[in-house]
Amino acid sequence: MARLAGLPKDEVARREERTPGLLERLARTLAVASPEMFIATGEHPLPVDTAEEETVVKTTERVIEEAASEGRVILVGRGAQALLATRRNALHVYVVASPPFRKKVAVERLGVSPAEVEKLIQETDHQRDEYVKSHYGRDRQDLSQYDLVLNAERLGFEGAADIIAGEVKRRGW
Repeated sequence: MARLAGLPKDEVARREERTPGLLERLARTLAVASPEMFIATGEHPLPVDTAEEETVVKTTERVIEEAASEGRVILVGRGAQALLATRRNALHVYVVASPPFRKKVAVERLGVSPAEVEKLIQETDHQRDEYVKSHYGRDRQDLSQYDLVLNAERLGFEGAADIIAGEVKRRGW
């Protein structure tokens, strides 16, 4: 992304959706955590340079479009559900869990301080919501834009991965 955008790596990392690249491979990542379990643990965002922000967003969109055109790919976050909303060969999944479960995952698996976990989850959710709203004019939490909504707390990460894999197979992909 940084090379394509012509920006330093740390600048791109700071300006992305404020979350790490997630769900690199379905079962492995869901076994660790789902997109809704991750939180931003880095610095608070610095003042926004609009031109750099737009460069990162446009480059991200190009990377998402190119990856989607090449075939079998798992994309998480970055507004992919909005960007690929009209593609017939896209499966849009929203993974949820209760706040206590998300806190537990953040503390145990991501090393977030128990004293700061609630605030960090709220900030991350807000940043994600604002990213999708400001760049795509959508409500990230509008469940009608997803094909599947899965509760990782109830299903477990492996169970959620199995359901997704089953739907992919059902669709003949």
